[in-house]
Amino acid sequence: MIPTWRLRAAFARRLSAMFGAEVPAYTTLLEVTGEVNDEVARRDPDAGRLGGIERVAAERHGAIRVGTPRELRQAAQVFAALGMRPVGFYDLRDATTSAVPVVSTAFRPVEPEELDRNPFRVFTSMLTTADRRFFDAGLQARLETFLDRRTLFPPELLTLAERAEREHGLAPEPAERFLTLAVAAFELSPEPVDRAWYRELARISAVAADIGGVTSTHVNHLTPRVLDIDALYRRMADRGITMIDEIQGPPRWDGPDVLLRQTSFRALDEPRAFREPDGSVTTGALRVRFGEVEARGIALSRTGRARYDALVTETDRRLAAAADEGDGGGPTRQDVARPLWEAGFPRSERRLAAEGLGYFTYAPAAGRPRDGQHPPADLAGLLEHGWLTARPIVYEDFLPRSAAGIFTSNLTGQGTRDTARTGTPYDEHRLAEAVGRPVHDPFQIYAAQQDASLRRALEALGADDALRELSPS
Repeated sequence: MIPTWRLRAAFARRLSAMFGAEVPAYTTLLEVTGEVNDEVARRDPDAGRLGGIERVAAERHGAIRVGTPRELRQAAQVFAALGMRPVGFYDLRDATTSAVPVVSTAFRPVEPEELDRNPFRVFTSMLTTADRRFFDAGLQARLETFLDRRTLFPPELLTLAERAEREHGLAPEPAERFLTLAVAAFELSPEPVDRAWYRELARISAVAADIGGVTSTHVNHLTPRVLDIDALYRRMADRGITMIDEIQGPPRWDGPDVLLRQTSFRALDEPRAFREPDGSVTTGALRVRFGEVEARGIALSRTGRARYDALVTETDRRLAAAADEGDGGGPTRQDVARPLWEAGFPRSERRLAAEGLGYFTYAPAAGRPRDGQHPPADLAGLLEHGWLTARPIVYEDFLPRSAAGIFTSNLTGQGTRDTARTGTPYDEHRLAEAVGRPVHDPFQIYAAQQDASLRRALEALGADDALRELSPS
């Protein structure tokens, strides 16, 4: 029996090999990522603090796009066979001024031990065909008819996926068949694209065309994890690969790395077959796939995330004001954001933990002298006086603004939207209905991990007052 986590690891490896064969620049990205990670590991003995170096080297996340709740449910079944659950709700429609008419979730393992075995994730977006800001009633009907006719995941694959989920793995022969079919489902199809239909959708949104203008899905990007994303950005440019304009997410600064920083090389022209209105097949090109890379930091609590969002909003405000006053040569986002962070965010992990802004696992400090003192009842005191050690919990999820920024930076056009209309309401509950499974709240996942470790640590210390004061909520 090949257990679930081995299926997940094998799928991630095979998907990476397939994507590298289809997008050669991805192989270059992996090479540069490996070089940077090796250099950081050699010079920094604490490089594995946010996940061991072996885990970082193996880490990937992919991104796919589907068109309907039926397709989303089928994708969820394939990922369930790999021990990956839907986590988080991301509405990309309002995260950018470009037309990105999708809502998203991420399929990933949720247990810490499963993440340590293989932290594979797939950011999965679904087209919102009923959103009148993008699609009128006539186009919605034609689009949904087109989507209903196609099959992204063959019945044999779904049957094997159901068995793998039910039995927590597969025997070698069906496992091989499952992996072969699963990887094939995300390959770029050679089937000709209806040029007129694709162009009609692309006028509204390049993302909508990539989803609803073709008869299959594919991996849009596959993302390795790097320990120094700024060094990687420079090195990729030195190799002649065009990167997007900026690194998405928090700025580089001297304090703790938090959340997620992402960048990518620009989508490349790829040859595709097109079916013309007269029925002939011609050759053209599309730009839909790109190479993303990420650097992960500490997971922030709801309070910490609110502070992050406020800093992003203030950065935007100051950039807009500078643009209104300047003549095109204004400050960069990094120039504006860094001093705001230095003034508004804790400069150490200890303060991040003590102020409840980030998630950590806690353990009794080893070797603390027995001086007859009783443990204090507050977390700041327990950390400050050496009763507890705190190890950061890695942020395993995504930022809607950053995801939309990556999408937008790789679009061939901004698309159109009718701002006079109201968007179709979506939230995590409606997304869960589309997925057909509960969508996990990432904050609850991190909080449960933190609270369990804190309770164990306080019990070991005999810190009854702290247990009462800091009882997990």
